Amino acid sequence: MPHQAMKALLAGVFFTLAGFAAVEARSGGGEPISSRPNILLIVGDDMGMADIGPYGSEINTPHLDALAEEGVRFTNSHVSPVCSVTRAELLTGNNNIEVGLGSYDYLVYGPAKGKPGYEGFLTRNTVMISELLRDAGYNTVMAGKWHLGGSKTGGEGPAQWGFERSYGMLSGGGNHWNDEEFLPNQRDPKVQAALKAGKVPPIGKEAYYENGQRITRPDGVYSDDLFTDQLINYIEAGRKQGQPFFAYLPFTTAHFPLQAPQELINQYEDHYLALGWDGLKADRLKRMQAAGVIPADVDLPPANPIVRKRWDSLSPEQKRTQARVMATFAAMVDHQDRSIGRLLDYLQDTKQLDNTLIIYLGDNGPEAFDGQGGVITNSIAKSYIQQNYSDAYSDIGKANSNWQYGAEWANGSTGPMQWMKVFVAGGGVRTPLIIRPPEGSDFTRAGVIESAPVRVKDLATTILSYAGVERPERRYGDREIVPSSGVDLKPYLTGTKPRPRLPGEWMAFELMGNAYLIDGDYKVMRQRSGMWGDGQWHLYNIVLDPGETQPLDDAQPERLKRMVAQYEVYASEKGIVPVADDWNPWSSFGRVN
Repeated sequence: MPHQAMKALLAGVFFTLAGFAAVEARSGGGEPISSRPNILLIVGDDMGMADIGPYGSEINTPHLDALAEEGVRFTNSHVSPVCSVTRAELLTGNNNIEVGLGSYDYLVYGPAKGKPGYEGFLTRNTVMISELLRDAGYNTVMAGKWHLGGSKTGGEGPAQWGFERSYGMLSGGGNHWNDEEFLPNQRDPKVQAALKAGKVPPIGKEAYYENGQRITRPDGVYSDDLFTDQLINYIEAGRKQGQPFFAYLPFTTAHFPLQAPQELINQYEDHYLALGWDGLKADRLKRMQAAGVIPADVDLPPANPIVRKRWDSLSPEQKRTQARVMATFAAMVDHQDRSIGRLLDYLQDTKQLDNTLIIYLGDNGPEAFDGQGGVITNSIAKSYIQQNYSDAYSDIGKANSNWQYGAEWANGSTGPMQWMKVFVAGGGVRTPLIIRPPEGSDFTRAGVIESAPVRVKDLATTILSYAGVERPERRYGDREIVPSSGVDLKPYLTGTKPRPRLPGEWMAFELMGNAYLIDGDYKVMRQRSGMWGDGQWHLYNIVLDPGETQPLDDAQPERLKRMVAQYEVYASEKGIVPVADDWNPWSSFGRVN
């Protein structure tokens, strides 16, 4: 429906609802609710940039393909290398260390415990965009994975952060077919007792909540279907009341355990059996180049030190098993896209689609953890998975299986980029980002592929800008808050700014002692020896060299020196805790929420 017609329809709804208080509600800038766009924010879990079709993937994602053609594909979008930390920046516009997510709840550095900024959950010195949009009259709804605190972890769930309707889990993931936990919860007394007795913990129950109240998750319903159906119901309830919506859909696909409908898995297995993980990496490079999302002269990076197995070293049975594992991941991505399609069809059928700002992103790169025995694992998680779940080929993708991607497939999936989830190299922090603005918003860049860097915290600022809602700088209600540092991308999207972030609009990040700073097209990065780096700072042009294979340390020493000094000032101001260079975070890996 044309934008003006949509406005007329919404206006009619408002004025037939006599006495509805939201009619008169306005943003800080004075914009009436009836003229504001809806906002749909979708997050894919543990999916790298090359895992969806608009960026060259072989996986079938026609609905995301269409969104990319209607919007902008960002090829240098930087997130955190882990789930919860990305979500904190996405929903607040703050740096992770400012709002309690200087640490990741599954991999905690001991000396940082108790330090400000390292709480491991979202702290109350910020304001979430859901709170501001709720206050401005939006129907604020979410369904899916929260992973920002609540229950026994400290912090609070979505019902306390401005979401009027919410459904899902508070933790970082779970079984996609039922309410089972995917890793042992080390806060659970039963788990603690088992570990103390030298036993493998049993499978626990994952807690699900609706509007802050504990509920029972239906058994046998796939996670995508569960969350998508619930979100549609929530949007529909607000539509009947004449409200614009802010809908947040953080999927748990394609986070492990790798599980998906068998018929979808079958469609991909032979493809990955023919390619293997070595072939996949080369194929993804070619596909990304053909899609125009990386330069044509980029080559594959050197072999990754945690990738220990060559595909041709596997037996035929091992190859078939591994091909089905990768096919399950592909099926999860495929099914996620089908779920997005169902949601978009609903919005189209109810004449809400044209007036909706749609944002899709991945929260971090692909997961290298391998409970079947790899470099990225530990004894507790490995024993838990191997004792409690079937590793039979015939069970892959079902509720009684708990397979993971592993370093080999994770490395293969990133094409020209290096490393994966948890690491601050491109493979861990560059993920897909598609923005499709609402009709009538002076959007000038449909179909554009943008290679200039952006940061996930920019999305919070951009969402508020499109909604016409002002973010307070230092106080929200009775709370003192940290100012946002996200950059508004709307001027770029409307063509009044030449690139999303201008040189000088730099961004810095640190997690587990690994760090980077980006200014313009350049990135300085440090990776500790405990995570297979050399502990030194290196300089790259990440537009021309997405694989970060050509250090410019000797060619541009002054730039390197200046950017490192810039990061050190940032680290000092934020109180970032130094991490021992040889610390290996997987030595303590396990769920602690």
